[in-house]
Amino acid sequence: MSGLVAAVDGGGSKTVAVVVDRDERERGRATAGSSNYTVAGGERAAAEVRQAVAEATRLAGGELPLRSLWIGLAGVDRAGARENLTPLLQPLAAEIRLTNDAELIFGALPGGIGVVVIAGTGSIALGRDAAGTTIRAGGWGHLIGDEGSGYDLGRRALQAAAQAADGRGPATALLDAILRHWELGQPLAMIDRVYRSTEKAEIAALSSHVFAVARDGDAVARRIVADAASELALAATAVAGRLDFGDGVPPLALAGGLLTGETGYRAMVVRRLRRRSLGPVSVVADPALSAARSLVGS
Repeated sequence: MSGLVAAVDGGGSKTVAVVVDRDERERGRATAGSSNYTVAGGERAAAEVRQAVAEATRLAGGELPLRSLWIGLAGVDRAGARENLTPLLQPLAAEIRLTNDAELIFGALPGGIGVVVIAGTGSIALGRDAAGTTIRAGGWGHLIGDEGSGYDLGRRALQAAAQAADGRGPATALLDAILRHWELGQPLAMIDRVYRSTEKAEIAALSSHVFAVARDGDAVARRIVADAASELALAATAVAGRLDFGDGVPPLALAGGLLTGETGYRAMVVRRLRRRSLGPVSVVADPALSAARSLVGS
Protein backbone atom coordinates (compact mmCIF):
# COMPACT_ATOMS: atom_id res chain seq x y z
CA MET A 1 0.00 0.00 0.00
CA SER A 2 1.24 3.50 -0.90
CA GLY A 3 1.96 5.97 1.90
CA LEU A 4 0.43 8.70 -0.24
CA VAL A 5 -2.99 10.26 0.35
CA ALA A 6 -5.29 12.07 -2.04
CA ALA A 7 -8.54 13.92 -2.47
CA VAL A 8 -10.91 14.22 -5.40
CA ASP A 9 -13.10 17.21 -6.23
CA GLY A 10 -15.76 15.91 -8.59
CA GLY A 11 -18.25 18.32 -10.09
CA GLY A 12 -20.36 18.97 -13.12
CA SER A 13 -17.58 20.10 -15.43
CA LYS A 14 -14.51 18.17 -14.33
CA THR A 15 -12.94 15.87 -11.76
CA VAL A 16 -9.70 16.92 -10.05
CA ALA A 17 -7.50 14.50 -8.10
CA VAL A 18 -4.57 15.72 -5.99
CA VAL A 19 -2.01 13.43 -4.33
CA VAL A 20 0.17 14.62 -1.43
CA ASP A 21 2.96 13.01 0.57
CA ARG A 22 3.58 12.75 4.32
CA ASP A 23 4.91 16.33 4.38
CA GLU A 24 1.69 17.64 2.79
CA ARG A 25 3.53 18.44 -0.43
CA GLU A 26 1.60 18.08 -3.66
CA ARG A 27 3.11 15.25 -5.67
CA GLY A 28 0.59 14.65 -8.45
CA ARG A 29 -2.50 16.24 -9.97
CA ALA A 30 -4.79 15.05 -12.75
CA THR A 31 -8.18 15.85 -14.21
CA ALA A 32 -10.93 13.83 -15.85
CA GLY A 33 -14.50 14.47 -17.01
CA SER A 34 -17.61 15.16 -14.98
CA SER A 35 -18.28 12.90 -12.00
CA ASN A 36 -21.51 14.55 -10.90
CA TYR A 37 -23.49 11.52 -9.77
CA THR A 38 -26.84 13.02 -10.68
CA VAL A 39 -25.77 13.75 -14.25
CA ALA A 40 -23.22 11.04 -15.01
CA GLY A 41 -24.62 8.10 -13.03
CA GLY A 42 -22.64 5.70 -10.86
CA GLU A 43 -20.62 3.80 -13.48
CA ARG A 44 -19.41 6.86 -15.35
CA ALA A 45 -18.76 8.92 -12.21
CA ALA A 46 -16.67 6.10 -10.73
CA ALA A 47 -14.76 5.69 -14.00
CA GLU A 48 -13.83 9.38 -14.09
CA VAL A 49 -12.69 9.26 -10.46
CA ARG A 50 -10.60 6.15 -11.08
CA GLN A 51 -8.98 7.75 -14.12
CA ALA A 52 -8.08 10.96 -12.28
CA VAL A 53 -6.76 9.17 -9.18
CA ALA A 54 -4.73 6.67 -11.18
CA GLU A 55 -3.08 9.39 -13.28
CA ALA A 56 -2.36 11.64 -10.28
CA THR A 57 -0.85 8.68 -8.45
CA ARG A 58 1.31 7.82 -11.47
CA LEU A 59 2.56 11.40 -11.68
CA ALA A 60 3.34 11.26 -7.96
CA GLY A 61 5.51 8.21 -8.51
CA GLY A 62 3.24 6.08 -6.35
CA GLU A 63 1.06 3.03 -6.74
CA LEU A 64 -2.51 2.13 -5.90
CA PRO A 65 -4.02 1.57 -3.45
CA LEU A 66 -3.32 4.81 -1.63
CA ARG A 67 -3.28 4.98 2.16
CA SER A 68 -6.29 7.27 2.34
CA LEU A 69 -8.59 8.98 -0.16
CA TRP A 70 -11.28 11.61 0.30
CA ILE A 71 -13.70 11.70 -2.62
CA GLY A 72 -16.08 14.63 -2.81
CA LEU A 73 -18.69 14.24 -5.54
CA ALA A 74 -21.60 16.44 -6.53
CA GLY A 75 -24.90 14.60 -6.23
CA VAL A 76 -23.64 11.89 -3.91
CA ASP A 77 -26.26 12.72 -1.27
CA ARG A 78 -28.93 11.11 -3.42
CA ALA A 79 -30.48 7.96 -2.00
CA GLY A 80 -28.43 4.89 -2.84
CA ALA A 81 -25.52 6.81 -4.33
CA ARG A 82 -22.92 5.83 -1.74
CA GLU A 83 -24.00 2.18 -1.79
CA ASN A 84 -23.67 2.20 -5.56
CA LEU A 85 -20.32 3.98 -5.73
CA THR A 86 -18.38 2.49 -2.82
CA PRO A 87 -17.69 -0.96 -4.37
CA LEU A 88 -16.57 0.73 -7.59
CA LEU A 89 -14.10 2.97 -5.77
CA GLN A 90 -12.83 0.64 -3.03
CA PRO A 91 -9.69 -0.53 -4.91
CA LEU A 92 -8.30 3.00 -4.95
CA ALA A 93 -7.33 3.23 -1.27
CA ALA A 94 -7.20 1.38 2.02
CA GLU A 95 -9.43 4.05 3.57
CA ILE A 96 -12.03 5.93 1.54
CA ARG A 97 -14.20 8.82 2.63
CA LEU A 98 -17.06 9.59 0.24
CA THR A 99 -18.93 12.89 0.72
CA ASN A 100 -20.61 15.67 -1.17
CA ASP A 101 -18.01 17.80 -2.94
CA ALA A 102 -18.96 20.82 -0.81
CA GLU A 103 -17.72 19.04 2.33
CA LEU A 104 -14.15 19.04 1.01
CA ILE A 105 -13.87 22.62 2.22
CA PHE A 106 -14.03 21.41 5.83
CA GLY A 107 -10.52 20.12 5.23
CA ALA A 108 -9.32 23.72 5.46
CA LEU A 109 -10.83 24.23 8.94
CA PRO A 110 -9.06 23.13 12.15
CA GLY A 111 -10.53 19.79 13.13
CA GLY A 112 -13.05 20.12 10.31
CA ILE A 113 -15.20 22.31 12.57
CA GLY A 114 -16.79 25.59 11.51
CA VAL A 115 -18.86 27.08 8.71
CA VAL A 116 -18.32 26.79 4.96
CA VAL A 117 -19.82 29.05 2.30
CA ILE A 118 -19.47 28.19 -1.38
CA ALA A 119 -20.56 30.42 -4.24
CA GLY A 120 -19.86 29.50 -7.84
CA THR A 121 -22.49 28.71 -10.44
CA GLY A 122 -24.58 27.59 -7.46
CA SER A 123 -24.27 28.27 -3.73
CA ILE A 124 -24.53 26.48 -0.41
CA ALA A 125 -23.56 26.93 3.25
CA LEU A 126 -22.59 24.08 5.56
CA GLY A 127 -21.55 23.84 9.17
CA ARG A 128 -20.14 21.21 11.49
CA ASP A 129 -19.65 21.35 15.26
CA ALA A 130 -17.44 19.36 17.65
CA ALA A 131 -20.16 16.74 18.10
CA GLY A 132 -19.99 16.00 14.38
CA THR A 133 -23.42 17.41 13.66
CA THR A 134 -23.56 18.76 10.10
CA ILE A 135 -26.14 21.29 8.91
CA ARG A 136 -26.67 22.84 5.49
CA ALA A 137 -28.56 25.83 4.13
CA GLY A 138 -29.09 26.75 0.50
CA GLY A 139 -27.99 24.45 -2.27
CA TRP A 140 -31.58 24.06 -3.48
CA GLY A 141 -30.66 24.48 -7.12
CA HIS A 142 -31.09 27.31 -9.58
CA LEU A 143 -34.89 27.20 -9.79
CA ILE A 144 -35.72 27.48 -6.10
CA GLY A 145 -32.49 28.56 -4.42
CA ASP A 146 -28.75 29.12 -4.93
CA GLU A 147 -29.07 32.71 -3.74
CA GLY A 148 -25.85 34.67 -3.99
CA SER A 149 -24.47 32.40 -6.72
CA GLY A 150 -23.31 33.27 -10.20
CA TYR A 151 -26.58 32.00 -11.63
CA ASP A 152 -28.57 34.07 -9.16
CA LEU A 153 -26.64 37.23 -10.07
CA GLY A 154 -27.05 36.53 -13.78
CA ARG A 155 -30.77 35.85 -13.45
CA ARG A 156 -31.31 39.05 -11.46
CA ALA A 157 -29.33 40.99 -14.06
CA LEU A 158 -31.52 39.64 -16.86
CA GLN A 159 -34.65 40.54 -14.94
CA ALA A 160 -33.38 44.06 -14.29
CA ALA A 161 -32.41 44.45 -17.96
CA ALA A 162 -35.86 43.34 -19.10
CA GLN A 163 -37.56 45.74 -16.69
CA ALA A 164 -35.33 48.59 -17.87
CA ALA A 165 -36.13 47.79 -21.52
CA ASP A 166 -39.85 47.97 -20.75
CA GLY A 167 -39.63 51.10 -18.65
CA ARG A 168 -40.93 49.10 -15.68
CA GLY A 169 -37.69 49.51 -13.83
CA PRO A 170 -34.84 52.00 -13.54
CA ALA A 171 -32.36 52.41 -16.35
CA THR A 172 -29.26 50.26 -15.92
CA ALA A 173 -26.04 49.66 -17.81
CA LEU A 174 -26.73 45.95 -17.35
CA LEU A 175 -29.01 46.01 -20.40
CA ASP A 176 -26.28 47.16 -22.78
CA ALA A 177 -23.70 44.91 -21.11
CA ILE A 178 -25.84 41.81 -21.65
CA LEU A 179 -26.71 42.74 -25.24
CA ARG A 180 -23.01 43.23 -26.04
CA HIS A 181 -21.98 40.04 -24.27
CA TRP A 182 -24.47 37.95 -26.23
CA GLU A 183 -24.10 40.01 -29.41
CA LEU A 184 -27.82 40.75 -29.58
CA GLY A 185 -29.28 43.57 -31.61
CA GLN A 186 -32.25 44.42 -29.42
CA PRO A 187 -33.63 43.56 -25.96
CA LEU A 188 -36.39 41.19 -27.09
CA ALA A 189 -33.71 38.91 -28.53
CA MET A 190 -32.88 37.98 -24.93
CA ILE A 191 -36.04 35.86 -24.86
CA ASP A 192 -34.85 33.35 -27.45
CA ARG A 193 -31.34 33.35 -26.01
CA VAL A 194 -32.50 32.59 -22.48
CA TYR A 195 -35.28 30.11 -23.12
CA ARG A 196 -34.05 28.18 -26.14
CA SER A 197 -30.28 27.82 -26.02
CA THR A 198 -28.76 28.99 -22.76
CA GLU A 199 -27.24 26.65 -20.16
CA LYS A 200 -26.91 27.46 -16.46
CA ALA A 201 -23.23 28.27 -16.89
CA GLU A 202 -24.03 30.92 -19.51
CA ILE A 203 -26.44 32.67 -17.16
CA ALA A 204 -23.88 32.44 -14.36
CA ALA A 205 -21.22 33.94 -16.64
CA LEU A 206 -23.24 37.18 -16.71
CA SER A 207 -22.24 37.67 -13.07
CA SER A 208 -18.88 39.06 -14.21
CA HIS A 209 -20.75 41.89 -15.97
CA VAL A 210 -22.84 42.53 -12.88
CA PHE A 211 -19.68 43.02 -10.83
CA ALA A 212 -18.09 45.21 -13.51
CA VAL A 213 -21.15 47.44 -13.91
CA ALA A 214 -21.48 47.67 -10.12
CA ARG A 215 -17.87 48.80 -9.84
CA ASP A 216 -18.66 51.54 -12.35
CA GLY A 217 -21.34 52.82 -9.99
CA ASP A 218 -24.54 51.50 -11.55
CA ALA A 219 -27.16 51.62 -8.79
CA VAL A 220 -29.15 48.62 -10.00
CA ALA A 221 -26.09 46.39 -10.29
CA ARG A 222 -24.80 47.53 -6.91
CA ARG A 223 -28.11 46.58 -5.29
CA ILE A 224 -28.04 43.15 -6.94
CA VAL A 225 -24.54 42.49 -5.63
CA ALA A 226 -25.37 43.78 -2.15
CA ASP A 227 -28.50 41.63 -1.93
CA ALA A 228 -26.59 38.57 -3.11
CA ALA A 229 -23.88 39.10 -0.48
CA SER A 230 -26.57 39.42 2.19
CA GLU A 231 -28.11 36.12 1.09
CA LEU A 232 -24.80 34.28 1.48
CA ALA A 233 -24.28 35.81 4.91
CA LEU A 234 -27.81 34.83 5.89
CA ALA A 235 -27.21 31.22 4.84
CA ALA A 236 -24.00 31.07 6.88
CA THR A 237 -25.71 32.55 9.91
CA ALA A 238 -28.63 30.13 9.61
CA VAL A 239 -26.19 27.22 9.66
CA ALA A 240 -24.17 28.54 12.60
CA GLY A 241 -27.31 29.21 14.62
CA ARG A 242 -28.39 25.58 14.45
CA LEU A 243 -25.08 24.18 15.71
CA ASP A 244 -23.36 24.15 19.10
CA PHE A 245 -20.01 25.92 19.06
CA GLY A 246 -20.04 26.50 22.81
CA ASP A 247 -18.77 29.93 23.73
CA GLY A 248 -16.45 30.05 20.74
CA VAL A 249 -16.77 31.87 17.44
CA PRO A 250 -16.75 29.35 14.58
CA PRO A 251 -14.14 29.80 11.85
CA LEU A 252 -15.34 30.39 8.33
CA ALA A 253 -14.07 29.00 5.01
CA LEU A 254 -15.06 30.60 1.72
CA ALA A 255 -14.83 28.79 -1.60
CA GLY A 256 -16.19 28.79 -5.13
CA GLY A 257 -15.23 30.99 -8.05
CA LEU A 258 -17.24 34.03 -6.97
CA LEU A 259 -15.76 34.14 -3.47
CA THR A 260 -12.19 33.28 -4.44
CA GLY A 261 -12.06 35.39 -7.60
CA GLU A 262 -14.18 38.44 -6.81
CA THR A 263 -12.37 40.07 -3.91
CA GLY A 264 -14.86 42.91 -3.57
CA TYR A 265 -17.77 40.50 -3.35
CA ARG A 266 -15.93 38.38 -0.81
CA ALA A 267 -15.25 41.48 1.30
CA MET A 268 -18.96 42.35 1.27
CA VAL A 269 -19.88 38.88 2.49
CA VAL A 270 -17.22 38.96 5.21
CA ARG A 271 -18.35 42.40 6.44
CA ARG A 272 -21.87 41.11 6.85
CA LEU A 273 -20.66 38.04 8.69
CA ARG A 274 -18.46 40.05 11.04
CA ARG A 275 -21.66 41.60 12.37
CA ARG A 276 -23.03 38.14 13.09
CA SER A 277 -20.20 36.65 15.19
CA LEU A 278 -18.54 34.42 12.65
CA GLY A 279 -14.99 34.39 12.61
CA PRO A 280 -11.49 33.91 11.39
CA VAL A 281 -11.84 33.58 7.63
CA SER A 282 -9.89 31.38 5.24
CA VAL A 283 -10.23 31.37 1.46
CA VAL A 284 -10.06 27.94 -0.18
CA ALA A 285 -9.13 28.18 -3.83
CA ASP A 286 -8.14 24.51 -4.18
CA PRO A 287 -10.53 22.23 -2.26
CA ALA A 288 -8.89 18.99 -3.40
CA LEU A 289 -5.47 20.10 -2.18
CA SER A 290 -6.66 21.32 1.22
CA ALA A 291 -8.74 18.15 1.71
CA ALA A 292 -5.79 15.92 0.78
CA ARG A 293 -3.52 17.75 3.22
CA SER A 294 -6.07 17.27 6.00
CA LEU A 295 -5.72 13.49 5.59
CA VAL A 296 -2.00 13.37 6.26
CA GLY A 297 -2.25 13.33 10.04
CA SER A 298 -5.41 11.27 10.21
